[in-house]
Amino acid sequence: MRGVETAFHYGGTEPPTDPWAEVRANRAAEDEGDPLGPSEVADLLDALTAEVSKAVIGQEHAIELMMVAAIAGGHVLVEGPPGVAKTLLSNALAHALGISFNRIQFTPDTTPSHIAGKTIEQMGEPVFLPGPVFTNILLADEINRTPPRTQAALLEAMQEKQVTVDGKTHWLPNPFIVIATQNSLEQHGVFPLPEAQLDRFLFKVQIDYGDESHEIEMLNLPHAGLTPDLIGEIHPLMGSAKLTRAQREVDRTNAPQDLVRYVVRIVRETRAMDDVTLGASPRAAIHLLAAAKACARLGGRDHVIHSDVDEMALPVLGHRIIVEGRSPAEIVAAAVAAVNERGGR
Repeated sequence: MRGVETAFHYGGTEPPTDPWAEVRANRAAEDEGDPLGPSEVADLLDALTAEVSKAVIGQEHAIELMMVAAIAGGHVLVEGPPGVAKTLLSNALAHALGISFNRIQFTPDTTPSHIAGKTIEQMGEPVFLPGPVFTNILLADEINRTPPRTQAALLEAMQEKQVTVDGKTHWLPNPFIVIATQNSLEQHGVFPLPEAQLDRFLFKVQIDYGDESHEIEMLNLPHAGLTPDLIGEIHPLMGSAKLTRAQREVDRTNAPQDLVRYVVRIVRETRAMDDVTLGASPRAAIHLLAAAKACARLGGRDHVIHSDVDEMALPVLGHRIIVEGRSPAEIVAAAVAAVNERGGR
């Protein structure tokens, strides 16, 4: 896997470990460029979607959510049966964004060192060999097939943007986005993600089988043996500095106070619904507002409207809700409807 060959020496040859150095560098690069206006961000996202769609057929909604997550800086959990392009979608997204990409295939014997890296000794000195987590987009394939201890190591990376190995902290590249996949049909030898880790994902994206015309179109794509051969046709359009600029434009998106109250009321309503064991958390409200801002930019606006919140509510909130006798989607829809009936807009 890429990223494993690079070594960091401790002692007198250890590089500076300023955690904000890369953040400042990206912001400096942003400041040197022209600001990205609302229409420019929207046009850029349309172009990115077109590039990804060269390789991923019939998954327009999933691609759109991936774009929203990228400019919101959020992690994504992708669920679906085998063979529906979950891995291909992640790889194509990284190529279109023009940022680095690594993949970890999780198994029951995957350990934290397989993710973060390890310290070895060379010529009498400790040397850190970084693992595949040192990348911009990390694909955590079949994350529910690895034990909780390894899942927890990824949780630190997702939440803190750092890993700790042998008592030393190593900061991850910026931006850093985890795309985790899981097979919804797998029942044996799996370790379901705990609620605390599910809450770290901005979205849960469901990918299902496409219709007949999409499958025919898929078969007509150029193939190299058994694999579609179109990743090389995807043009990189951004790079890490420009992606950081787009993310900061999302941060600047205006959200009026009545809309902020609307977000909070929807999230709180999920906790009050009948049969709900666990509703959406305060973190979910933060994620919902961020996703709504990114959705507004996707629509070419510099301000959020209520339909942005409505559109993002299910992918942001659904995976955080535990309910008996009903589906999380029903709870989210009912919460949005209840808030609107009470004049929550």
